[in-house]
Amino acid sequence: MEGTVKWFNRTKGYGFVAGDDGKEYFVHHSAIKEGNFIRENDKVSFEPVETEKGLQAQQVVLLQKGSEIASGEQKSKEVPEEPQSEEPQSEEPQSEEPQSEEPQEPLE
Repeated sequence: MEGTVKWFNRTKGYGFVAGDDGKEYFVHHSAIKEGNFIRENDKVSFEPVETEKGLQAQQVVLLQKGSEIASGEQKSKEVPEEPQSEEPQSEEPQSEEPQSEEPQEPLE
């Protein structure tokens, strides 16, 4: 099954995963495949297990980092805007900053 990490506290070693089935699964650090680290919004695969304490995610494997998912969506929206915003910014701050500092020096 796949799901999304709702939250995971690395210090405490546990958190919760929202499964694609709409249920929440407890995840303990010992259930995460060695070499994987999970954070909020990461896409993971796992084996759902019903225990005496409730639903748990076992054999958790990181599929995609949440930051990669978010940046992939934003990059396609920001690409057209970047060239337009870079040109004015590179010219204006250089010419404005020295002018604004000169009047402040005599006041001291």
